[in-house]
Amino acid sequence: MSDKQKKPQKLKARLPRGFVDRTAADIHATNEMVAKIREVYERYGFDPIETPLFEYTDALGKFLPDSDRPNEGVFSLQDDDEQWMSARYDLTAPLARHVAENFNEIQLPYRTYRAGYVFRNEKPGPGRFRQFMQFDADTVGAPGVNADAEMCMMMADTLEALGIKRGDYVIRVNNRKVLDSVLAAVGLSGEDKVGQRLSVLRALDKLDKFGIPGVVQLLSVKGRTDESGDHTKGAGLDDAQIMRLLNTLGWGAEGSGPNSTVDDRLTIMNLHDRLVEYEVPTEGATELLHIHDLVRAAGYDATRIKIDPSVVRGLEYYTGPVYEAELTFDVTNEKGEKVVFGSVGGGGRYDGLVSRFMGQPVPATGFSIGVSRLMTALKNLGKLGQDEILAPVLVTVMDGDVEAMGRYQRFTQGLRNEGIRAEMYQGNWKKFGNQLKYADRRGSPIAIIQGGDEREQGVVQIKDLIEGKRLSGEITDNTEWREARVAQVVVPEAELVAKVKEILEQQAEDRHRAKGD
Repeated sequence: MSDKQKKPQKLKARLPRGFVDRTAADIHATNEMVAKIREVYERYGFDPIETPLFEYTDALGKFLPDSDRPNEGVFSLQDDDEQWMSARYDLTAPLARHVAENFNEIQLPYRTYRAGYVFRNEKPGPGRFRQFMQFDADTVGAPGVNADAEMCMMMADTLEALGIKRGDYVIRVNNRKVLDSVLAAVGLSGEDKVGQRLSVLRALDKLDKFGIPGVVQLLSVKGRTDESGDHTKGAGLDDAQIMRLLNTLGWGAEGSGPNSTVDDRLTIMNLHDRLVEYEVPTEGATELLHIHDLVRAAGYDATRIKIDPSVVRGLEYYTGPVYEAELTFDVTNEKGEKVVFGSVGGGGRYDGLVSRFMGQPVPATGFSIGVSRLMTALKNLGKLGQDEILAPVLVTVMDGDVEAMGRYQRFTQGLRNEGIRAEMYQGNWKKFGNQLKYADRRGSPIAIIQGGDEREQGVVQIKDLIEGKRLSGEITDNTEWREARVAQVVVPEAELVAKVKEILEQQAEDRHRAKGD
């Protein structure tokens, strides 16, 4: 076969690994959720800002270029003057760059929020994507922990605005300075102990997964072996160090730990006393006490905002208070097991990030909501998709001449001008049955029909497709449909919009009645 006779190779349609296409339902649900979050942020006095998807790679902080192609963890490219740019990894580093670049024009404290996609050049897996949405709020230029306390309160208000009731969530609060002091109390200060400190913090971070006995194994010299035989290397602490670590955190006594019913204020005071006993800094405990007193004074009790020394976030990122939003209700995982849903967002104080650009201290605190994960939780609770998006009314086409088409278009625009979703059929109008099938697939509530006879009389047929389906079942045969003529009225053209509104209102009442509203 000659080259001319060869068929051109068809391009294969492939979705890139780690990315997803979003449906109309997903987008509507996201918009509904983001609007509720935005309303809370605005009420707290935060204003929106938008930064670009790309930043110069060195501005991303922890992903500084260390090779000819700096693409470890981030998606990178070179621009026309050979500077490396990367897709943003989070929304905080771009904010830090924006603040530093516009520092003289910005009013401090600078209170802002941002929603947008971030990108991770990491191996994708179940529930792990390379592109996902975050929704952040930050205060830059406020050094006091009252700004951190306010962030915790705003997180609680946001979850409740989304329909998550009290008792189904908790904002857990700790302080990176507390963790540093606890590590110092067991002899893990100094540059030569960096690796071991990280191992200890990672072990503490597994508390919700393995409990205190599992954490003890991870802290030990021996490490932990799970039921499958997989072994995790231990942090290398001896028994005395482990005991001191647990006692300092308040986990040593029976009934203690992050789910203890001991009053938060007493927890902090005990922590403070142990830090004094071990002659390590107490500033972190003092800040926690300040946050505790602020949120309690504002009416947020321990069921909503809880002091919890087990919270570990941003091992090399945060410099002060850290907080995590956790959903406490059970869901069924892919193995059919009942598990607590867990974290849907968090944040903390990061006083060093803006300072990288400034050469001077710039305090900052903020938190980030994982939009996709929180959306999954809301769907589990039946709290999303309640604001139903109605499919458009379909204006059918019975005649293709210019005059008739103009009339159909006028009907369509008349509905739209009154705020009613409407579309005129754009396919092959000569097969009328296809128009009805299209309306059914779209979920259209109403079809507008005007043939030659109706046109001469100046009337239109209005077909209530919802009621028609209920009365006649699934009628797919065109002749049968014409003969049945169920749920169909004829009105003058001038009354079209008013009658459509009436039918839509009745359909809405029927839906609410069916839901028990």
